[in-house]
Amino acid sequence: MIKVEREAATVLVTIDRPEAMNALDVATLTELRDRLRELAADESARAVILTGAGEKAFVAGADIKYMSGLDVEQAKEWGALGHEAGRLLETMPKPTIAAINGFALGGGCELALACDIRYAATSAKLGQPEVNLGIIPGWGGTQRLARVCGLGVAKELIFTGRIVGADEALRIGLVNAVQDPVLDKAREVATLLASKSPIALRLMKELANRALGGDHAENLAAEGETFGEIFSSEDAKEGMTAFVEKREPRFSGR
Repeated sequence: MIKVEREAATVLVTIDRPEAMNALDVATLTELRDRLRELAADESARAVILTGAGEKAFVAGADIKYMSGLDVEQAKEWGALGHEAGRLLETMPKPTIAAINGFALGGGCELALACDIRYAATSAKLGQPEVNLGIIPGWGGTQRLARVCGLGVAKELIFTGRIVGADEALRIGLVNAVQDPVLDKAREVATLLASKSPIALRLMKELANRALGGDHAENLAAEGETFGEIFSSEDAKEGMTAFVEKREPRFSGR
């Protein structure tokens, strides 16, 4: 079950299977993908937080019993479903924040990696232990972990399947901060981001997602072009006018 709760312009998405440590079965992952699709298109939602129900787990992983019976084509479909959820978190035109409360393993770590920002509780445990099952990360772990932590760290973690605690996750750059209660930190930052220009956030996210791929010169040129174009927006005019007038800006997203 996926719970979606709104507070002004921020949205809290909770994976709610505490009896299974929020592990993802087909129904839950499908519903998560569907809710993320809706939020990606919802202009009233300006920041999205993803978390797990209870205090033991963010997402403890995927349903191993289900996975054990898959053939090749079924496994590809299962992988595609997880990739689509990750893609939505990574590319939706608004910031996404993972509030990692407890275990974020396998697919859970991969969903957190797809978010723009990750905050962890002191009890958090993160890792990609798929190698211990004789398989590989299948929802982006071989790619996003390297982009977030560097290739050497990523290889060590995915090759060994080692689980890291919150302090080590912070040290290697896997999470942005460690704080209890982690949801308070996520809500604080989501509220801050929801007050910013949605246009500026969308464009910065698009550009930043290009930073570790493609041609560097082309990416810089795209930034320069986008920088100029945003001056036609009402938000840019409002932001600069508010600064000159020494008041808080009121961004409309236009």
